[in-house]
Formats: sequence, C-alpha cells, structure tokens
Amino acid sequence: MNVAGRPMRTIWLAADRRPGGVRGGVIVEIIDQTRLPHELVIARLARLDDAARAIRDMQVRGAPLIGATAAYGMALAIAEDPSDDGVERAATALAATRPTAVNLAWALGEMRRALAGSAPEQRLAVGLARAGAIAEEDVAINRAIGDNGLPLIEAAFRAKAGRAKAGRAKGGHAKGTSNRVDILTHCNAGWLATVDWGTALAPLYRAHDQGIPIHVWVDETRPRNQGASLTAWELGQHGVPHTVIADNAGGHLMQHGEVDLCIVGTDRTTCTGDVANKIGTYLKALAAQDNGVPFYVALPSPTIDWSIEDGAQIPIERRDAREVTHIAGWTEAKGTEKAMRVEVRLTPTDSRAANFAFDVTPARLVTALITERGVCPASREGLLSLFPERRQRGAA
Repeated sequence: MNVAGRPMRTIWLAADRRPGGVRGGVIVEIIDQTRLPHELVIARLARLDDAARAIRDMQVRGAPLIGATAAYGMALAIAEDPSDDGVERAATALAATRPTAVNLAWALGEMRRALAGSAPEQRLAVGLARAGAIAEEDVAINRAIGDNGLPLIEAAFRAKAGRAKAGRAKGGHAKGTSNRVDILTHCNAGWLATVDWGTALAPLYRAHDQGIPIHVWVDETRPRNQGASLTAWELGQHGVPHTVIADNAGGHLMQHGEVDLCIVGTDRTTCTGDVANKIGTYLKALAAQDNGVPFYVALPSPTIDWSIEDGAQIPIERRDAREVTHIAGWTEAKGTEKAMRVEVRLTPTDSRAANFAFDVTPARLVTALITERGVCPASREGLLSLFPERRQRGAA
C-alpha cells in the first residue's frame, strides 16, 4: 500500500545486505510500528535475537506479519548456526514470543519442513527462499481477501442508496442513509498487520480504489492504541476517509444507524468458526448483533487452527500491565522545543492492572468469514466448503 504516495511493505530484505555468499551478511528491514504514527522508522534485523525481540516487543504485530517475521528470523538464525540444533533452538525461541497468533507456529512449521531435507551449507539459501515465498504468499492471500470482501461493501452501498431513494420519495430522510458506506473496524488488521494489503482492511482498500465512497470508524483500541496510531495512520496515508473514536463509542454509533457493517481481523480461528482477536472485539460483536449490523471477520487460511474446536481452548496472551497503567504519546512542539515521545502513568501507583491481549468471539455472533477462497458461514461446514482438503484429512 502507499506511504506518502509510494508503495511500501512492512518487511523486506535490505537491498544492500542481500545474500552474496558471505555467511552472516543478510539483513532484514521492517517498519518499527512502535514509533508510528509520529515517526516512520526502519529497523534492521541482523540476528535471531533481533527478530524475536521485534515480535515480542511488537515492532511487528498482526498474525500474518508475525508469521513472516518468524520465517525471516529462522533464516537469520541459520546465517549464525545452520546445524540441526541451531534450527531447533531458533524455532523454540521464536515460538515463545507470542502464544496466541497461530501464524507464528504455522510459519515455523513451514520453515522446518523446507529445511529438513537440505544440507547445512544449503540452508541459508533454502531458508531465505522459503521466507520470501511466505511473504509473497501473504500478499497474494490478502489481495484475494480484498477481492472477496469487496462485493459485501458494494452490496451495502447499493442497499444504502436504495434506502435513501425510498426516503426521498416519501419526502423524508431515513436514518442511516448517507451517501457513503460507514464501516467500523477494531485494532489494526490493515497492511501493517500483514506484509501488504491487510486482512480486514483489504476489502476497504479495494472499495476505495474503485471509487466507492467509504468512511471508516477507527476505534482507538486500548491499551496499545493500534487503531488510533496504526489504522488511522495507514488509512490516512492511502487517502481513505476515517474518524478515530473512543473504544466504547461503537455501540452508540450502531444504535443511531451510523455503522453499515463491521469488519475485523483475527489472530486465530477455530475449525468451528470461533475467532480470537484483539481485546474488545467480542463487545463489538455483541453490539452489532443487538443492532442488526453485519459483523464480518477477515482471515487468511494460515490463521485457521484446525486442531481446535472451541474458542475456549485458545491461549490468551497476558501482556505487561504497564501497557494498561501507562500510555505513550508525543508532546506538541512549542517555540524552540521539539516534539518528543513521552510515556506517562494513567493509574494510581498502588492500583494493580491486568492486560488481556485478546478475547474470543463465538461463531454465533459472526455473520460470515472472509477468506482468500471466498466468503463462508462461521462454522465447521462453512470452512470445510472452502477448504475441502481438510475434510479428507479429518480437519486435523
């Protein structure tokens, strides 16, 4: 997608340090998302520890991008130690960084399989090739999610135009009949959460690029504010109209007909259609059901955990309480003083805080799942209709 008018991805091999036959010469570059929206900083990953820290500290985040970063992290580890033990140590270290996003384990499994039949001296080239393929596959998958989700937005626009026409014919103005499609999203499931395009935002970008008038309600998504900082930034860079709202405003907007549909992402989806996403997603789904607003979940197939049937089985990451008790932002520039990043405490010093990173939205609250293969009901049969090869394997 676009940054300041030019295409950009979230992760890539550094042009000046691509492999040239010298072990240890590989550098991977990423957008450091902890510095957005106020600074666009490119971080360089040279070692396994750099990749693990980037995932753990959320310099990269979003299930698909975590998977791609882990794949490149394996390649960086091989540059240091291409032995069997080195490969296993790298996989173990990376697997421990973020427990909820299933793409992490999927990508590590893909890398292990690719490396299994190669000699140590071949593994750097093999690892880089597979990591690069995982990144390219993610781009293609997300573009397809955009294509498959686009008709849902087109249908919403036609329906809204029809209601507006009917209202004018009666000499009035029906609630929720503006000349745009209003879409509510949660957290960041745009291109910053993937290699490119995004999951939940891919249909929005496709609609915007095709000239459909859309407007996005971006809730801030406490405690890390990925909506206010990341989603708002990337939508603004691409020219998509949007408004940042407090997390608790979504239900109010739905009650007043200001939301035509919700689209969110997911970090892990069970084979029965339950979805784990950023904390607060469940509350949005409840409000959507109460107000008759379609609630869609966009997901790439590597996010489906075919081994889990019940969302209660999904491990929920608990992060540092400091993300709740403190908040980071930028001061306003005054006179000769430059703007600077500061962190301040929000809570009393003696108050405890809990930081649940995700919640689970049951399939019954999900209108449909949007995948790279099409749109389906949030159910086992719905998923198997798009991925019949899993039926042959017993969905294991």
